[in-house]
Amino acid sequence: MSATPIRDRRAERREATRAEILEAAWELMRVHGVAGLSLRDLGQKVGMRAQSLYSYFDSKEAIYDALFGEGCRECLERFRRIERTGDARADFRAGCRDYVDFCLEDHARYQLLFQRTIPGFEPSPESYAPSVEGLEISRRALADAGGTEPGDLDLYTAVITGIVDQQISNDPGGDRWYSLLDDALDMLFAYIDERGNGRTA
Repeated sequence: MSATPIRDRRAERREATRAEILEAAWELMRVHGVAGLSLRDLGQKVGMRAQSLYSYFDSKEAIYDALFGEGCRECLERFRRIERTGDARADFRAGCRDYVDFCLEDHARYQLLFQRTIPGFEPSPESYAPSVEGLEISRRALADAGGTEPGDLDLYTAVITGIVDQQISNDPGGDRWYSLLDDALDMLFAYIDERGNGRTA
């Protein structure tokens, strides 16, 4: 007869409080921007003094790091859930659109994950690891779709980042640049196909 595991209620409460702090931080950053996150405002939002936040996170940088890791894990899970149809290019397009949707869903999250908004901030290896895995998934998917040259991934990320940045900066909530995604991918694949046929310099 197996014994029932003893719950560590103190640890559970601590993790629940950490999660509450992080959710409050996301909410504040969506209003004030990533760089506008204030520990004083964050403490007030969760009902504690700013100094008490240090009982749960060593520093403001540690809060940013936890948020970064959380966002990267969410992005990676999106990549992992993409259904494979056997059509490499169709699958790549679907993954690309899902990634762009992820970026546009939460501007504060996009700023933290993909733009150097916080001077001097570098995510920890643990928080950054899901981002590395997600990029590798994209690299393999692009290679399956014909983009096998080392520069193809750089070209792809430059194009997609341009679309996302333009959409957020100049038409937030709209689709002016988002609607160009398929055209941009058509151009990318046309370049790849022409190179394969020996027609590019």
